[in-house]
Amino acid sequence: MYGSIKNHLKKELQDIKEAGLYKEERIITSAQKAEIMVNNSQNVLNFCANNYLGLSDNAEVIKAGKKAMDEKGFGMSSVRFICGTQDIHKELEKAIANYFGTEDTILYAACFDANGGLFEPLFTKEDAIISDSLNHASIIDGVRLCKAKRYRYANSDMADLEEQLKLAQEQRFRIIVTDGVFSMDGNVAQMDKISALADKYDALVMVDECHSAGVVGKTGRGVSEQFNLRGKIDIITGTLGKAFGGAVGGFTTGRKEVIDILRQRSRPYLFSNSIPPVVVGASMKVFEMLEQSNEIHDKLVENVEFFVNAMKEAGFDIKPTQSAICAVMLYDAKLSQNFASELLKEGIYVTGFYYPVVPKDQARIRVQVSAGHNREQLEKCVKAFIKVGKKMNVLK
Repeated sequence: MYGSIKNHLKKELQDIKEAGLYKEERIITSAQKAEIMVNNSQNVLNFCANNYLGLSDNAEVIKAGKKAMDEKGFGMSSVRFICGTQDIHKELEKAIANYFGTEDTILYAACFDANGGLFEPLFTKEDAIISDSLNHASIIDGVRLCKAKRYRYANSDMADLEEQLKLAQEQRFRIIVTDGVFSMDGNVAQMDKISALADKYDALVMVDECHSAGVVGKTGRGVSEQFNLRGKIDIITGTLGKAFGGAVGGFTTGRKEVIDILRQRSRPYLFSNSIPPVVVGASMKVFEMLEQSNEIHDKLVENVEFFVNAMKEAGFDIKPTQSAICAVMLYDAKLSQNFASELLKEGIYVTGFYYPVVPKDQARIRVQVSAGHNREQLEKCVKAFIKVGKKMNVLK
């Protein structure tokens, strides 16, 4: 049997390669940080990790992880409701709730699981989910697992959202679902307007803070802080795998009753192993550090402002960004791959994105700035972009 599908898969892979769109995984042989070593022993500057606060190799975070593993073991070998809940799991959930100003939190193995396990326990075919068109794949998959009626509005288009809310008045309960920061463009959801429409049309609000938590807002506490909605958004999902240390793990935080129902019925929570103690201990240290000082976040804001301004001055087509994501638009898929390859030769590690990750003819290189970068590294990155841009006729 495998012989037939094997030939089919080989052809599919060959077609991808011939189109110049085959994804090669570059192997990192060092710790994840601003400057890394890849498998050809080349030292490169990393501008494509979600390491927004530069904490992936932080000594204090690593020390806390080691301490937790020494005291609590390596893995839990169980799900939470059987015998997989330790005191530190509850402590981390409380720390996350305190950070976002919410009532309770539930941990997941990843935010993909948090989003995948959110909707089905809460909504039935009597209800409605109104989702932004550029929401993350995990939200889309989570909605698919739910029998609620689906409505879709154009990215950040408040007029379209209002039209969908009017249509959704036929359903029992309604929830507006959006990314906080849209990962490919770097734009921020208009949470003030979304919240106002939710009040007007009696809808709940859910926001995925994966790319916004630790990044936007005066102290980095995400879009709820940026729009003065702290404690007012009903449901927030997020990850421990980006700004908060860059490991694994996700969470849903929000209204107490929502979290309680998820503990009873959310399938990824009920049927996946608990987050290992090393991740919990390290994450506790991250939230402790962020409570004590805003220095790291301030450095991130400074770095982003410098980089984006420098790239615009150089003449690059940059998507309007309000986050640490800088989308350098190239539009052509193959060009984005070749541009990234040329940058690697210059010691800059970035990735080109193209359809289906982004819409057709909207290929780009997504640069992600970190608090771990210093000014010299940022300047080197800009100079490399200019050099390659001129070589490939992107810049005149």
